Amino acid sequence: MITRRGFGTGALSLASGSSGVVSPPLRLPPTDRPTVALTLDACPGAFDERLARVLVDNGISATVFVTAAWIARNANGLAFFLAHRDLFSFQNHGARHIPPILGHRSVYGLQPAGTLDAIQTEITNGAAAIVRETGETPKWYRGAAALYSPEAIAPIQAMGFGIGGFSLNADEGASLPAPSVAARVAKAQDRDVIIGHINQPLRPSGAGIAAGVVALKKQGMAFAWLPDPLRT
Repeated sequence: MITRRGFGTGALSLASGSSGVVSPPLRLPPTDRPTVALTLDACPGAFDERLARVLVDNGISATVFVTAAWIARNANGLAFFLAHRDLFSFQNHGARHIPPILGHRSVYGLQPAGTLDAIQTEITNGAAAIVRETGETPKWYRGAAALYSPEAIAPIQAMGFGIGGFSLNADEGASLPAPSVAARVAKAQDRDVIIGHINQPLRPSGAGIAAGVVALKKQGMAFAWLPDPLRT
């Protein structure tokens, strides 16, 4: 059974209608050496340059799930990523950071998309912003809050996107202190997909991610982008 270490179980009990919501886990396929994928959400907010610079200085690859809203507000941050395309891969976090959940109940203070048509619009517009600004076509989609109505999973996949799950939650929505985050990340195991945030420069979590991935590298861990979802 695949578990998601460091993820609070409370999120999985949130209801959307009678079907509930799900957060599908994800791990990397086996490789010939211990490898993890660092994935960083760029929700609406700012640019955590201190974390980004540590990744560049240490040659650590990361998959960045960007929202169109983040792109619109962070020209300097986007330019930084584009200047280091060998390290950063761009994937879809939606246009306006709207959870792909049916119904009307909010999650973590976020209003859900409500309908399948609205979910499709959120995903399509998010992808279009990435293509327009980076020239890359995203193959993965991670919904806001990483929660989904079960009925939305197949339609999202039919749009050509893999569901950007994870196996290790580094920062609980950028809410944890740096030492806790660093400890979580440093304990990552082979094939883990780590989720964290790169849109909260005023919170301590980013410094924790930076310390944790540097510790992992010193342990001999390799870092990879998320692979083509059709091959996982």
